[in-house]
Amino acid sequence: MAADPGARGTARPAPTHPQTPPDVSILTGARVVLPTGVADDGQVVVQGGRIAPHAPAGAEVIDLAGHWIVPGFVDIHNHGGGGASFTSGTVDEVLHGIRTHRLHGTTTLVASTVTGDMDFLTHRAGLLSELAEQGEIAGIHFEGPFISPCRKGAHSEELLRDPQPADVRKLIDAARGQARMLTLATELPGGIDSVRLLVEHGVIAAVGHTDATYEQTVEAVDAGATVATHLFNAMPTLGHRSPGPIAALLEDERVTVELINDGTHLHPAALELAFRHAGAERVAFITDAMDAAGFGDGRYMLGPLEVEVSEGVARLVEGGSIAGSTLTLDRAFKRAVTIDRIPVEDAVRALSANPARLLGMDDRIGSLEPGKDADLVILDAGFDLKGVMRRGEWVVGPQLD
Repeated sequence: MAADPGARGTARPAPTHPQTPPDVSILTGARVVLPTGVADDGQVVVQGGRIAPHAPAGAEVIDLAGHWIVPGFVDIHNHGGGGASFTSGTVDEVLHGIRTHRLHGTTTLVASTVTGDMDFLTHRAGLLSELAEQGEIAGIHFEGPFISPCRKGAHSEELLRDPQPADVRKLIDAARGQARMLTLATELPGGIDSVRLLVEHGVIAAVGHTDATYEQTVEAVDAGATVATHLFNAMPTLGHRSPGPIAALLEDERVTVELINDGTHLHPAALELAFRHAGAERVAFITDAMDAAGFGDGRYMLGPLEVEVSEGVARLVEGGSIAGSTLTLDRAFKRAVTIDRIPVEDAVRALSANPARLLGMDDRIGSLEPGKDADLVILDAGFDLKGVMRRGEWVVGPQLD
């Protein structure tokens, strides 16, 4: 359990026949970020892969004085990492990419694809759905091919198509119940009907890579769209006479806005605008990571397109468009609280609680509460990552000075 400040287990003599299970740990002395606020000198009890309400006698105690404990990060938009692509990699490569992001605090991840032909994407959905069924990922996010050629970003234009409901249904069926989100340009023919289809099947409809007007975006949200795919990026800029999708997505309380907080995709003023207007309860930090995340500079393929990564910034070789990011969520968290001056509690909402709620998984993840999965991240006083636990198992550390 994440307890109130100062609530530590009382030391008692070990019983003659130990009764404490070997998988119980008490993480104590840290600043623990709870749904109700920050508990100084708090504790988290881990037992059987979950957060427990009480600290049993004789359990292992790990002193984390001078550190923070925050919930594990939840990334709803991620294309790969560690040199591996979720769109084209083998099962082992995809698992390596997942592991790379876990090392950086992402304990729950939705694997995103990029635009491809329908046969390829349905085949890919089958592979990724198996990993979702095994609990390695939290589902599949289809980004493309139903996006605007005017705002295609790092997607192959010749493979784009209108979001006809029959094609959207093919991807839903191929994912075998593991489709979590689909990004589409809702102004295209079939867009609104496809939004309704997605909602009917319990899949998040996300507005993105769009050239929609303000009025068209309002129509999409009224039809059931609830996410803005990487707000500000791959959509018309905010205009005073033609406000476009940004204004419509920011103003509607039904919409969660994705933000890529890497210092490249967004000016700090744009980030602040989103937080101030949408509020901390409607922001989800994402990575939009591609293969190079956690790996390094060089040449990569993003679907059929070649990408050059230089000094951590990914751009298409042809045309120079930004091509995803090399971000990891521990870096997004640190930047949020140290550079953007976002309160720690609000950063936790954006990286954990809000995306967990969006996925309908907030009964299991997204906050440090008894009964939920023991997914947590340990940070030092400077907000550098020092430990990662997923379902009660250490992925990293704890690495204490």
